Amino acid sequence: MNATSSKRALKVAQDRWSATGIRWSSPAPRIEIDGKSYQTDDWTNVPPSILSFLSRRLHLQKSHPVSLTRELIESRFPSPTYAYHNNLSPIVSVAQNFDSLGFPADHPGRNRSDTYYINKDTVLRTHTSAHEADIFRENASEGYTISADVYRRDAIDRSHYPVFHQMEGARKWDRRKVSNGDIAKAVWDDLAKMPKHDLLVEDPNPTVHPERNPLQANHHSKEEVEAIAAHLKRSLEGVVVELFSKAKQAATSTAETTDSSSSADNEPLKVRWVEAYFPFTSPSWELEVFWQGDWLELLGCGVTKQDLYINAGVPDQLGWAFGLGLERVAMLLFSIPDIRLFWSRDSRFLSQFATVEKINRFRSFSKHPACYKDVAFWLRSSSSSAGGGLRSNAQDFHENDVMEVVREVGGDLVEDVRLVDEFQHPVSGRKSLCYRINYRSLERTLRNEEANDLHEGIRGELVKKLGVELR
Repeated sequence: MNATSSKRALKVAQDRWSATGIRWSSPAPRIEIDGKSYQTDDWTNVPPSILSFLSRRLHLQKSHPVSLTRELIESRFPSPTYAYHNNLSPIVSVAQNFDSLGFPADHPGRNRSDTYYINKDTVLRTHTSAHEADIFRENASEGYTISADVYRRDAIDRSHYPVFHQMEGARKWDRRKVSNGDIAKAVWDDLAKMPKHDLLVEDPNPTVHPERNPLQANHHSKEEVEAIAAHLKRSLEGVVVELFSKAKQAATSTAETTDSSSSADNEPLKVRWVEAYFPFTSPSWELEVFWQGDWLELLGCGVTKQDLYINAGVPDQLGWAFGLGLERVAMLLFSIPDIRLFWSRDSRFLSQFATVEKINRFRSFSKHPACYKDVAFWLRSSSSSAGGGLRSNAQDFHENDVMEVVREVGGDLVEDVRLVDEFQHPVSGRKSLCYRINYRSLERTLRNEEANDLHEGIRGELVKKLGVELR
């Protein structure tokens, strides 16, 4: 491999975090983030490029589509009933992220292939629910929303990114505080005060089903759950009205400007409730919205598992919770085609969005050509020049490790990565994989020299970090 090309490609990656305030000490294995020092260990797998995102906080960036989406949703959960938690640190303990929510010790979400570890006891949160038990325990309001950046090792494509934003909300009632301890009546009374809507709603299934969507019979009565479910569904249907009435206005405005319209833009707004399973709620549902001719999943929700309240020290409370991805909603709301655009600092992107009063559909400011390059390699085996053994390599290798290397070198100049071929040698048993990398900038045309440099850098890092043998 050309050493000059490799160094040039790695410098592209290093430049992305050179001014982030994150310092790695040498030779002592410690890392300093926002003025706080953390001991690293064998679990540490978070690269500087990921840590560089901690300061971005798109959900609080004025006029950013992620922030505008958050504002629209928050408007349906008024203060003081709901408290807004938007400034919680992304660095949490393993206990907060997993243990407080009842994740079993062998849950795949705990794996280093899925989660960014600062050390064995500390991670970058993988979901906003990492703060749920603390907020329940604090017990400062009847409801809340959390909006935050979350971090997961994942695939590379137009809808996945290692950093994204979640929003969750919850509403609870306390048996000790409602009149005569009658939760069902208290919930129905609260529901009667909520605004109604003319949304078309499909909800064909019973609230609870013994196999598909069970009642938490040891903790809740059927009457309580019927009331809580009705309150939950009315609340979230209101969110759909708020979001997609704005989106339809944007579609109409765009059609008037461009003399283009479709029957899909004029369809009545409708939603449907689908039975689902989530580890933190039961019964549970997904809410789907019919948008531009197709049913799209918007969010997941349900009656909160009572164990979460019990473990947080508030066993007399019960209620509902929901969670959604802000980028996913914003992509629908603003017609944004590529998740990388949310991280763009290009004024041609950012200037298209202003306030929640007027939602604008994204207008593409450029379309640059793709550049596809393949990288093929043998996984380690006893006969491989890369060393190691086939058995240990099969246990150690994970596709997310490939994605991490590509991200570290290529950053947002890589649009997607996909496995296009795999082969196992009939005699040696060695396994070969081939990945196709699509290099494409959102802002300019990449020179072939740049793409070649990045590709050579990625090839070199795959050998260095994963011990593969290039083909």
